[in-house]
Amino acid sequence: MNPVQTVGLTKRYGSFTALSDLDLEVQPGEVFGYLGPNGAGKSTTIRILMGELTPTKGSATVLGAAPRDVPHRRRLGYLPADLALWPAMTGKDTLRFLANLHGGVDEGFVAQLAERLDADLDKRVGELSTGNRQKVGLIAAFMHRPELIILDEPSTGLDPLVQHEFWGMMREVADDGRTVFLSSHSLAEVERVADRVGIIRSGALVAVENVSTLRRRQMRRIEIDFDGTLAREDLETLPGVHDVVVHADRVELGFDGEISELISVVTATVRLRDIHTREAELEDVFLTYYQGQS
Repeated sequence: MNPVQTVGLTKRYGSFTALSDLDLEVQPGEVFGYLGPNGAGKSTTIRILMGELTPTKGSATVLGAAPRDVPHRRRLGYLPADLALWPAMTGKDTLRFLANLHGGVDEGFVAQLAERLDADLDKRVGELSTGNRQKVGLIAAFMHRPELIILDEPSTGLDPLVQHEFWGMMREVADDGRTVFLSSHSLAEVERVADRVGIIRSGALVAVENVSTLRRRQMRRIEIDFDGTLAREDLETLPGVHDVVVHADRVELGFDGEISELISVVTATVRLRDIHTREAELEDVFLTYYQGQS
């Protein structure tokens, strides 16, 4: 059983399509990164998975059940992007209240999580900063050791040291055979913890890749110095070329094709003076999926 599965999942608001024919399978024992810019459809997907929205068409199952099936909620951890807590309650009281909804939790484990995240649970939630409220929400999502944890932009407000500890917590969940569905626009976060990533653009899933596969792609950033006149159109027809920026005597571009073919195209038009190449950052790999987005 896949912890998360969607088939043709679509959500429309009038003429606006927020999510279009989403087919997605999240496997047991993985951290699945769901990556895209704000407005791409990430939160819409999660709200459907949590039963907060009804899809226009298509279907979704969470832990083998319909999203609104109440019994499976005890096997699920959730941190929404718009976390709302009770401001008059302390963090400790908030977690105790939520723990009772799950039928109780290991208080020693809650204390461990609080120590790892450097969370002050004695203050009232209304007195906490955004990052410290987020810590309470993270503890709530992890404390009952759920089979599936769904996190929507979970690193909001966290300082770098706490982020690293949180990344370790996600990996431990996966190592335990459980699953994390991580919605994020942070490339560093996805690169650090995810096994696979689904890339969403304008409501449509454009790719599902292993992060290790993305790292192995032969994609380069290339800078070519030349004498003569070189037009963008001279290069853009070559397979593997993207992100072309032409200057007076040099061109910068991304490339994942055969370098000899690129050199042949350039030297057919101008005199090549020098060429510099470096492996692309993972960010460059992801950005290729967003070409043409308005």
